[in-house]
Amino acid sequence: MKNINKPFKTIPLIIMAVIFLAATQLVMAQTSYKLANGQDVFIKVLGSSNVHDWIMTSTVMESKGEFTTNGENLTALHAFSFQLAVKSLKSEHASMDSRMYKSVNEGKFPTISYKLTAATITPGQQGKFLIISKGELTIAGVTQPISMEVTAMPNFNNSITISGSKKIQLTDYGIKPPSFMLGTMKVYNDLTIQFNLIYKK
Repeated sequence: MKNINKPFKTIPLIIMAVIFLAATQLVMAQTSYKLANGQDVFIKVLGSSNVHDWIMTSTVMESKGEFTTNGENLTALHAFSFQLAVKSLKSEHASMDSRMYKSVNEGKFPTISYKLTAATITPGQQGKFLIISKGELTIAGVTQPISMEVTAMPNFNNSITISGSKKIQLTDYGIKPPSFMLGTMKVYNDLTIQFNLIYKK
């Protein structure tokens, strides 16, 4: 005679398995983070000319990301984007700013944007993680693929700090390196983008 109670004995085991899987999914939850405000949040554009080096900084931008965490570990980055107004980038010289805005055709293309297309994350040292990312950067209406290695660090207050730098060239985005003062000052083609971004749930 078959043991008709056997199916009923397996039911608690199935329930326990479902609860375990659900708990695992909660621990490794995909969460939406938004950019926080503060003095430590910035994007800088560093350049040089035949006269002097220069820096333009923005602390006003919009950005969000979809991160997966497992305890204190960062395991995945599913989506990430940011957008900033060209005119939010400012140097110590207003006259230079206005010329740079003109060079990137700010009137027609008022924003700079980035969108992630792929990312892999590996553990680093001292609680930091390395994100090898691929994405699309749009400047002056021209979109180019861009690869970056950035550092991510989960913080004790459940925020995540993303930092890094990337070199680009103006001509890759159809921008002619500008010259000022009747050609006396000539801006070089190479730029470096530096950023420190803090995200909170």
